[in-house]
Amino acid sequence: MIDLHMHTFLSDGVLIPSELVRRAQVKGYRALAITDHVDASNVEFLVPRLVQVCERLSGKGRLTVIPGVEITHVPPDDLGAVVEAARSAGARMVVVHGETLVEPVAPGTNRRALELEIDVLAHPGLITRQEAALAAKRGIALELSARRGHCYTNGHVARMALETGASLVLNSDAHAPEDLLTFEEAKRIVLGAGLSGKQVERLYQQAMRLVEKKT
Repeated sequence: MIDLHMHTFLSDGVLIPSELVRRAQVKGYRALAITDHVDASNVEFLVPRLVQVCERLSGKGRLTVIPGVEITHVPPDDLGAVVEAARSAGARMVVVHGETLVEPVAPGTNRRALELEIDVLAHPGLITRQEAALAAKRGIALELSARRGHCYTNGHVARMALETGASLVLNSDAHAPEDLLTFEEAKRIVLGAGLSGKQVERLYQQAMRLVEKKT
């Protein structure tokens, strides 16, 4: 299992990083990114601490641990500055909280995020075909989400990605121990989004290529 969107108690998760990583090891994970929520108020404080702890934890049990962020509910006009600050502070996996149906994300967030140097657009809701094509052009992965609510549009996101050639990744958006996925659970979620068994393996390979690019 590879998971590029996970949270600890440094934002709104319940586990310290060490416990999250240990539980992922037991589940058989090969790689994960810790992507706690940031905006302009905390990005310069949080990222160096994640970088430090991820360096210590990575490689334990042959598990790659990547320091990252999920930039969350930042106004579209301010996204560029927060992305730049996160990169400068050492974040290697930059995720932006997309226009999910279940939260009041500012309109235009998807589009603006896809114009920036990010890696994953999380739970992008009713993403347009034009936005998905931009993701494909810029090499930004669109997320299929295992999280309740955010997963409502997985089928739509998968269809837009298939039509435009955009990359897809499946992430847990884990906040608690019970959110971590086994490979079989992940496979069922991908199939439930309307993809085939062959495409399940393709998603895994896309996630692995992103991990290799960031390590």
